[in-house]
Amino acid sequence: MTLRLSTVILPYRRWHEGSRLAWMRAEELGFHTAYTYDHLSWRSFRDGPWFGAVPTLTAAAAVTERIRLGTLVTSPNFRHPVTLAKELISLDDISGGRITLGIGAGGTGFDATVLGQTPWTPRERAEHFAEFVFLLDRLLTEDGPEGVTYEGTFYSAHEARNIPGCVQRPRLPFAVAATGPRGLRLAARHGQAWVTTGDPKLYETGTPEQSVQALRGQVEKLTEACAATGRDVRELDKILLTGFTPDRGRPLESLDAFVDFAGRHQELGFTEIVVHWPIPDSDFAADQKIFEQIALEAPAQLA
Repeated sequence: MTLRLSTVILPYRRWHEGSRLAWMRAEELGFHTAYTYDHLSWRSFRDGPWFGAVPTLTAAAAVTERIRLGTLVTSPNFRHPVTLAKELISLDDISGGRITLGIGAGGTGFDATVLGQTPWTPRERAEHFAEFVFLLDRLLTEDGPEGVTYEGTFYSAHEARNIPGCVQRPRLPFAVAATGPRGLRLAARHGQAWVTTGDPKLYETGTPEQSVQALRGQVEKLTEACAATGRDVRELDKILLTGFTPDRGRPLESLDAFVDFAGRHQELGFTEIVVHWPIPDSDFAADQKIFEQIALEAPAQLA
């Protein structure tokens, strides 16, 4: 199977001071999808400029024609399914059906406390996430005039109308980020794709070989989750967001290094590799020329 190559463009620059050109260039380079993080701020970028994901993707949709666009990832930390569904349907319409929703349970960082709440425990995050995905699926799929009414433990909707629904049918695809049992079951039940960043415990002290083994284990657990729901795991795309494995930025040091890295993960069953658009003086620093060479030449070598 041909391995897709995608990128994630962080929203840290003003639209007319570099951000617009990056999204347009991503399409020119032939990336399958250009994603952005859906955070209110993020780690080392917290004290600098950072723009919203939905407006950024809306603007990106207006200056591109073919490339898919999406979040990697949206979480319940500061989102509600009812309002998010309306924004997603609008995005899907504006882009002509090019939106993918990357969605995850969220973490314990800035987003988890920015609204003044106490950070959820891992169990609470999993419980919120399960209900969030269930309701969002309904809201994006049931677009009749009667609307969606739902009373849950954490989320409610009362005659929420989403006419005319998504351009993509029955709804835009979900790429569910998960590594634990409950999240993998959600991916198997609701996802058109599954997303991982690898095993975070290996980031600081692990080896690339250990990372590959850990990812192999995650794919096996996804396969088991799919089997338990009566689904063929081959129906799901498997997406690796790079930059968080022990390899870190090394795959972007040369075309050969990337092809070797991507090939090892393609053998595990991954169908899409996502690389960060280079950001100088950051964890995502890389040579722009090599990055573009990888975008242009690597897919053919991995076909």
